Amino acid sequence: MTQTALPVVRTVAALRAQVSAWKREGLRVAMVPTMGALHEGHLSLVRLGNQMADRTVASIFVNPAQFAPHEDFDAYPRGEDRDSALLAAAGCALLFAPTVGEMYPDGFATTVNVATGVSEPLEGVSRPHFFGGVATVVSKLLNQCRPDVAIFGEKDYQQLLVIRRMARDLDLGVEIVGGPTSREADDLAMSSRNAYLTPEEREAAAALPAAMAAAVGWLREGQAAEGVEGRVKAILGEAGFGKIDYVEVRDGETLERLGPGPVGSGARVFVAAWMGKTRLIDNWGV
Repeated sequence: MTQTALPVVRTVAALRAQVSAWKREGLRVAMVPTMGALHEGHLSLVRLGNQMADRTVASIFVNPAQFAPHEDFDAYPRGEDRDSALLAAAGCALLFAPTVGEMYPDGFATTVNVATGVSEPLEGVSRPHFFGGVATVVSKLLNQCRPDVAIFGEKDYQQLLVIRRMARDLDLGVEIVGGPTSREADDLAMSSRNAYLTPEEREAAAALPAAMAAAVGWLREGQAAEGVEGRVKAILGEAGFGKIDYVEVRDGETLERLGPGPVGSGARVFVAAWMGKTRLIDNWGV
């Protein structure tokens, strides 16, 4: 059977018209915001959307506001035709693919910033520009689509917490759901940026999830967080990771640092480290 092409809209007006039509029929709508270069992790979120709603909208927008000048905005992988086919196969009902001009028209002057709390540590230190760009574009996407539920991957766990905080603070009326991290056969978290890795770097990168799994085991045995963090950093260094932005054990809800002694089951291990020119992030629950 020939697969029907996925409908694509590029304006806020067209997006709202379709979503409004569905809602007039009494249908529940889910949204999965993405930056494209889709992989199984994204598609699993679409399938989760289909479980939670009657129609799932995916967006593809490489958001310039969350890239610093020295980062990889121009090089970020893009391929709408491939992404559209994957979304259609996963059961997506509509693709919203706006231009930069549609999202940030001339004179655009408003930003959204989660100023304190979950936005401050980890990525907030390493990439201080990042969450302002994320909160701004996600608040726009949710207001443009007005879905009942929006789904984000737990691979970007801190981002998920920031978006939840933003949605609560701004009374957006959207349920924010986290989808489990999808992983390769060697447990490396799926990421569009994995495509940057050379074959040798990709093989060496398997040390990251292995170190994370070991860290969870040590923490469950009662080892102190500080010692575990040091052991993980050593493993990553020996495996060929260069700069390590952070390896930290934090509370899984507040992202606060934990005190000395054994950690509880609500803790999470967070890591960001560079393999060659590629920055990899991951997090594992204890």
